[in-house]
Amino acid sequence: MSASPDSPRPVVEGSEDDQYLLEGPHSRYKELFILARAARDFVSGFRGLHFVGPCVTVFGSARFKEDHQYYALGRQVGGALVQLGFTVMTGGGPGVMEAANRGAQEAGGRSVGCNITLAHEQFPNKYLDRYVTCHYFFVRKVLLFKYSYAFVVLPGGLGTLDELTEALTLIQTGKIRQFPVVLMGVDYWKPFTDLLKAMVAHGTVSATDLDLFLVTDNIADAMAHIEHHAVRRFGLTRRRVVPPRKWLGETPLKKGSTVL
Repeated sequence: MSASPDSPRPVVEGSEDDQYLLEGPHSRYKELFILARAARDFVSGFRGLHFVGPCVTVFGSARFKEDHQYYALGRQVGGALVQLGFTVMTGGGPGVMEAANRGAQEAGGRSVGCNITLAHEQFPNKYLDRYVTCHYFFVRKVLLFKYSYAFVVLPGGLGTLDELTEALTLIQTGKIRQFPVVLMGVDYWKPFTDLLKAMVAHGTVSATDLDLFLVTDNIADAMAHIEHHAVRRFGLTRRRVVPPRKWLGETPLKKGSTVL
């Protein structure tokens, strides 16, 4: 039986949390439950990621398989970021996220993820030293931005585009510092950059907003950009990992004795 054009989309298992949150007002008791669950996600994220050190978050599609060129690129990016001294953070799922986490582990660095409960595409990949799982997208996005000094965006779909524009908006409006944003894949991102140039022509985007990101195919250029605009700008230096407090239930990551 096919649905009529006016029929609501079917509920996808694993997406009920956000649907319930966003469908309108509920009873006071149920609203309190939503707040408590979101607070629990935040507390879990803050505790789990407190000792991961300065991160670079890598965004990209969950749909690329191991034999895809962008998966290989993700592995290279993850390894290169570790060489700069950063912990690699991703959304914790498959595809490009897995590739970046894998590259970080293979290079002997730290690899963490912020997972989200979804029925399809999303499950923690096996290359994570630590991950937290969120019920709500907005909590996950806060965590992905909170611990990062730079953002590397590989080819992806709507979710990646959402994360990219969120990063640029936060920087543009001064809600976060002017952390470097690098888009890997000149040809892939050309329609996006062309759109921004059209927005500049219409006056809806400032010409200086095009300076908020670098588009490149060269990993060395990407790392040099991050080193200049993150490591040097914010005075990051290598130091010993701050030990967690066991009486608070905090546990250290097993990998890495020094971080930026």
